Amino acid sequence: MCGLVGFTGAPNESVIQAMTDRMAHRGPDDQGLWSDHRLSLGHRRLSILDLSAAGHQPMVSPDGRYVLAFNGEIYTHGAIRSELEPEVQFTSTSDTETLLQGLIRHGVQLLPRLNGIFAFAFYDRHTQQLLLARDPLGVKPLYYAVVHGQLVFASELKSLLEFPGLSRAIDPQGITNYLTYLWSPGGRTPLEAVRKLTPGCYARIVTSTPVTAIEEVRYYPHPLNGTRSKQTEAEAIDALDRALQTAVQRQLLSDVPVGYFLSGGLDSSLLVAIARRLNPKAPMQAFTIDTTGVEATEGFVSDLDYARRVAAHLDVPLEVVDPASELLELFDRVIWHLDEPQADPAPMNVLAICERARTMGYKVLIGGTAADDLFSGYRRHEALAAERWLRWLPQPLGRGLRDLSSLVPSRPALLRRFRKVAQQLGKSPRDRMLGYFAWIEPNRMRELLHPTLREAVAGTDPLNDLRKLLDEIPDETDPLNQMLHLEQRSFLVDHNLNYTDKLSMAVGVEVRVPYLDLDLVEWAAKLPPEWKMRGRVTKYLLRRVAERYLPHDVIYRPKAGFGGPVRKWILNDLAPRIADWLSPERVKARGLFDAEAVQRLIADNQAGRIDGAYTLWSLLAIESWCQQFVDGETVR
Repeated sequence: MCGLVGFTGAPNESVIQAMTDRMAHRGPDDQGLWSDHRLSLGHRRLSILDLSAAGHQPMVSPDGRYVLAFNGEIYTHGAIRSELEPEVQFTSTSDTETLLQGLIRHGVQLLPRLNGIFAFAFYDRHTQQLLLARDPLGVKPLYYAVVHGQLVFASELKSLLEFPGLSRAIDPQGITNYLTYLWSPGGRTPLEAVRKLTPGCYARIVTSTPVTAIEEVRYYPHPLNGTRSKQTEAEAIDALDRALQTAVQRQLLSDVPVGYFLSGGLDSSLLVAIARRLNPKAPMQAFTIDTTGVEATEGFVSDLDYARRVAAHLDVPLEVVDPASELLELFDRVIWHLDEPQADPAPMNVLAICERARTMGYKVLIGGTAADDLFSGYRRHEALAAERWLRWLPQPLGRGLRDLSSLVPSRPALLRRFRKVAQQLGKSPRDRMLGYFAWIEPNRMRELLHPTLREAVAGTDPLNDLRKLLDEIPDETDPLNQMLHLEQRSFLVDHNLNYTDKLSMAVGVEVRVPYLDLDLVEWAAKLPPEWKMRGRVTKYLLRRVAERYLPHDVIYRPKAGFGGPVRKWILNDLAPRIADWLSPERVKARGLFDAEAVQRLIADNQAGRIDGAYTLWSLLAIESWCQQFVDGETVR
């Protein structure tokens, strides 16, 4: 697990070194630079497989023709290597060398066979062709920009800022995305010049000519396509159990110790239980965060007691990380590592756990990310259960009820969730589905924008990004599967996976996600929707498998959030920062938002007329991001 950077055109040693240094945290074990007259590459290495110097990157083929800079893990590289061994004399045991030799012989035809997490740059010096690629589900990031005919790319956006001439002009549509969703779906970032390579895609670039545009080519088909499994429920439970065991076994591949996230929820607990059954005598170490106090303001139950119960049940040592008050002090540091102004406290928890794991000697952690996105698990999935009644509600009546819902207080949590559903009344079923992803109504979001930004995005709708994603699966007509496609192609990759990668790699820790094993993902896509959510029971089939491993009350406990007491922080702990950073003077000076509208938002949230806590968190995140990435200030 590592980080890579590069640019086309004339070499510049000081620039490629600065870009590489900027992400030194991603790879504290080794550094490598390579360049010729048309391409420069930089690499930072976190040694996981083959800890020797034989795994050094950028890796050059023995004949000097091919060069590879790779970030990730290929869990099935052993099978690929076995096929290559009759004609290749390998000098290391690293998956990097396997990938290099596989690409030399098969080119892009190798990509669909790579079951793993990766982003890489592969260069053929004879043809002067550069290949950039990203794993099918976007676990590993890759940013790029075109600057005066040169392509510049990196694992982290902050490294791109070291390239001379890169514009720091703000993307208005990107800003509306962060306000609407708290993250940005698709390729958009806060900067107009910078894009994210789409998961499951590659791009070819000829380095001998000026670069004008990047054409992305999809190599991985969308797994949700209307196909349904013919298995019985009992057969499906057995098959899912086997698939989970295979996924966990693959991702235990490591030459360093592997630890585990253990929140006490179903998803992480099941993975730890499977790992324990696969290796009953092996030493194991789990980590959790103390979220006591979150339930009071966020409407969740505390995880800690459940995490301790699971650890005791499985006889696994549990390290409890106490975030205490220092998490608020991490606000700017987290934004810096995220590269994007995401508004969520969960990255703080990932950072705290990974820092503790690293001090205890763990470079690799296994986490439960993505089970909700494959099998259902979010409250917006449960909201779909009401569709059977809502679709018969006349739209004029729905709009009237929606308007009346604005009079309902936003506290406590139950009323807040009622308002969330009621705000979608009077819309078409598809627009209701899309609306569940938004944290602020479109009209209020536009009111928050500065007039110049408002004019720049006039006639656009942030929800159009999600509409386009639904167009990718015309043969999938089930609403739950449609929503799961949206999760996998947006919320999962652009929010959860981004913060998981960035905040673990901030301290040189790799997080693996067995639920995104490709064989498991493709198998889950064919499950009948009623086996994913039965009534209001989410992750139905996954829970049936978990009955073989875990206590009943752990499996069927209420869902908890891996976050923090945001609403309390906004009203209390962060109030001084809000008064400073969101003051009329500061807002006017920044020029992104309407100062009067921001003050109304603050007042309405304080009075409980709206639930504006996460929108205010987003405004603070955007300001912190601007200070660090646009102004160049050090506030972390």
